Amino acid sequence: MSAAIQVRNLRKTYVVPERDAGLKAAMTALVRRKTRSVDAVRDISFAIDAGEVVGFLGPNGAGKTTTLKMLSGLLHPTSGDADVLGYTPWRRDRDYLGRMTLIMGQRSQLQWDIPVVDSYRLNKAIFQIGDADFAARLEELTELLELTELLRKPARNLSLGERMKCEFAGSLLHRPQVLFLDEPTIGLDVAMQRRIRSFVAEYNKRTGAVVILTSHYMADVEALCKRVVVIHHGELLFDGPLADLVRTFAPDKTITVELVEGSSVTRADLADLLGGSIARAPVEQTDTGWRVQVPGSDTAAVAARLLSRLPVADVTIEDEPIEAVIEKVFAVPAEGRP
Repeated sequence: MSAAIQVRNLRKTYVVPERDAGLKAAMTALVRRKTRSVDAVRDISFAIDAGEVVGFLGPNGAGKTTTLKMLSGLLHPTSGDADVLGYTPWRRDRDYLGRMTLIMGQRSQLQWDIPVVDSYRLNKAIFQIGDADFAARLEELTELLELTELLRKPARNLSLGERMKCEFAGSLLHRPQVLFLDEPTIGLDVAMQRRIRSFVAEYNKRTGAVVILTSHYMADVEALCKRVVVIHHGELLFDGPLADLVRTFAPDKTITVELVEGSSVTRADLADLLGGSIARAPVEQTDTGWRVQVPGSDTAAVAARLLSRLPVADVTIEDEPIEAVIEKVFAVPAEGRP
């Protein structure tokens, strides 16, 4: 199966002016301008198959949005190549623009002072959607996102969460096959984030659309993406299953033991119980017990020992939070990355 998205050595370099502060420097810059080159994206390559939902991760300034803008045709690359559904994005072929969408959190495409449904009718005209298809798709999206009470309200009267739901519906009326989602849940409350995630998963299931998602909310990534692409300073750091990322950069498990009320276990008791391994394991006392970090391969043995020898009321075993895993990826030198 050929890839729906193929990116080869994509690079975007900006030439930015720079000068010292002060009037003299400003006057000098009028006749002798200093500039420097800044690489927003540096020779990244990856491929995504039809139907995949891929998390595109990195800190602020990593090059995520720049990459999505090139893939959606908003920016021309400095060098490299990309193929999306058989099209070169920055040529802005009308057929390609009709098969993709870019949704950016808190960036509105809705007309501010007219009812939402009138903005949808404008999209209907732009994408030349037939009457029957428009009615059927609007009904489906209205049901999925619960938009019935919102369609006749002007966009300026909607809350942020309501507006984002309407943005999604408006962006999907032409039934795109590729979704570029740039921080689509930013600023939303937890309940609305969950609803948007559920909608994206359902849309992907119903249509088989490719989804590339950037988000600083790791719950979005964990809920939707089996695979992640991680970039930093415009360079590709990791491309593979999310589970592999966790195993590679956070192979330890955290065991939290809650003790029976009134019981007491000291650090020395834990040392006697766990032997020499406790000296190497990060240990933290909590209000009700202890938290121990151990290698994943030792988790079962250590948990069994704790349960059999301590007055345990409850025990939990957790992976390291994905946010901490991503931070570890950024901290690893290039020669140490997979």
